[in-house]
Amino acid sequence: MTDRQQVDVLISGGGVAGLTAAAAFGAAGFRVLCVDPAPPVTDEAAEGADIRTTAFLQPSIPVLEAAGLWARLAPHAAPLQVMRIVDAGGREPVARIVRDFDAADVSDQPFGWNLPNWLLRREMVARLAELPNVEFRPGTATAGVTARDDAALVRLSDGGQVAARLLVAADGRQSAVRQALGIGVRTTRYGQKAVVFAVTHQVPHDNVSTEIHRSGGPFTLVPLPDRDGRPASAIVWMERGPEAERLAALPVPEFEAAITERSCGLFGPLTLASRRAVWPIIGQTADRLTAPHTALIAEAAHVVPPIGAQGLNMSLADLRALLDLATKAPEALGSAEMLAAYEKRRHLDVQVRARGIDLLNRASMLEPQPLRDLRAGVLGALYGIAPVRRALMRAGLGVR
Repeated sequence: MTDRQQVDVLISGGGVAGLTAAAAFGAAGFRVLCVDPAPPVTDEAAEGADIRTTAFLQPSIPVLEAAGLWARLAPHAAPLQVMRIVDAGGREPVARIVRDFDAADVSDQPFGWNLPNWLLRREMVARLAELPNVEFRPGTATAGVTARDDAALVRLSDGGQVAARLLVAADGRQSAVRQALGIGVRTTRYGQKAVVFAVTHQVPHDNVSTEIHRSGGPFTLVPLPDRDGRPASAIVWMERGPEAERLAALPVPEFEAAITERSCGLFGPLTLASRRAVWPIIGQTADRLTAPHTALIAEAAHVVPPIGAQGLNMSLADLRALLDLATKAPEALGSAEMLAAYEKRRHLDVQVRARGIDLLNRASMLEPQPLRDLRAGVLGALYGIAPVRRALMRAGLGVR
């Protein structure tokens, strides 16, 4: 058909991963179209704003730099110098074991940098507008996919048709592209939900990300830039589903009392500084990461519980692998050889990390006191062996 649009890369999904991919492939010189069913919400106060945050770990920064994004994002980011693990699994909600994993032990840079998701979308959309070879079409969904020998043919919800040398599925855990191509998934349901929100507090966070384990799941405070002159943190509180819903519905004074107690009082009284949102927690991996002229990335490929800032950084590792293959051999973009190499690079890492995060999450959910005591003992033992501690930090960063 003569009215079929031709592009090098079509990215289905305009979340953080999809927008990053569009900027990265565009900056590399490819003709890019990015589509998403919903316009991005780029104002914290607007309805539908994603108030979660993303911590970009060290290996993700070169991807953002190459995409022309990091210069925009860095001024808004809070550095994460120390990852602090607190076991509060005793009979009372008090810190009984505190272990610090300091980035200085393995690097001269922080572990990562934390930013609000709504702000990421704002800056990423602005970056796409600077790239003449990138078109962002919000309000348009992927309606169908047909694989041909020379391209992926994509039918869009606005009636348009696109032939793409490479189709990148970045359209989330319910990926329409993945389903259209018949790629199955394995899903683990934990019976958990996460309550996410922002707080201000009296005690400065000193660029320390604090993960507190008791039962039900971790309670994690991730540094944010100061808010109205007070130290601020983003919180992800994972709990059993009914309990998470109960907590999210509490009146503000009762909720603030609950989060201050769950934080073991480490930061003084916590003051709610945003609305609350509730997200279901699952684990999910796709049976394969590729189809003809198609690569799955981000939550279309893998979903993990929000532990250790692994989720989005696994997504950018997907993108890093794709970009490396595409820029080294642009003539082979979307070829069977390129996609086989992508599958080989990412499959094992995805499986290993997903399994590791699954085990950590199950350990954080423990209810019986003897098992919580065992968890505390294992934490202390691992931390006490310096080579093991450094190896764990490198593994978490995704570097050798």
